[in-house]
Amino acid sequence: MYKVDLNSDLGESFGAYRIGCDEEVLDFVTSANVACGFHAGDPAVMNSTVLTARQKGVMIGAHPGYADLMGFGRRNMSVSKADMHDYVLYQLGALHAFLRAHGAILQHVKPHGAMYNMAAKDKALAAAICAAVKEFDKDVILLGLAGSKLIEAADEAGLRCASEVFADRAYMEDGSLVPRTQSGAMIEDENEAIARVIGMVKNGVVKAVTGKEIRVRADSICVHGDGAKALAFTKRIRTALEAEGITVAPLCSFIK
Repeated sequence: MYKVDLNSDLGESFGAYRIGCDEEVLDFVTSANVACGFHAGDPAVMNSTVLTARQKGVMIGAHPGYADLMGFGRRNMSVSKADMHDYVLYQLGALHAFLRAHGAILQHVKPHGAMYNMAAKDKALAAAICAAVKEFDKDVILLGLAGSKLIEAADEAGLRCASEVFADRAYMEDGSLVPRTQSGAMIEDENEAIARVIGMVKNGVVKAVTGKEIRVRADSICVHGDGAKALAFTKRIRTALEAEGITVAPLCSFIK
């Protein structure tokens, strides 16, 4: 039987700025990655997102990023291993306060944006993230890019880890994501995106931008919650997965 988690990056509104349609997307995903205030989010948004996710039975993950509100955490930053560790631990602590207030638990940690992509290639940075997660709670799942250094580091640290694939992002031959600054980074055709997702889950392969098929492990599928068609796309993907006999379930139900 095929089983996969469906996650979305949520809680990314802050102050007077509203991003995405979180409440509606939460009706279709099984896991929510909640921004922790560095790249996006604020205390009020964190609080309401945790509460809504818990009410809807969606498992909650921390989505720590770089302290780069203006760049939405998507700009590479030069940070030491010690700083990386402390940035992650700080943000986990912030989200944990709201989880505790609402009687919820932290299922997973998924770094955001540049932090995620840099740790996918830099083993030292990946290890610093994993160390922070392990110190916080050794049973929390680390969610990272399939085939990346982050997954390697999590495995070496003895953490539970899950491999993530992206419904709407193009891949390089090495398994990394095509940078958003490059043409073709986003998969705009929904039918193509859905076909790719099903292929990744059932066959463990996806076609890179060069046309070469590469191997991937799909424990969780990310659908971005801030796009113009995020809600309709998320609903379509879930419907398509279930029509293919793929069970959509939270990570904690099958990651050991």
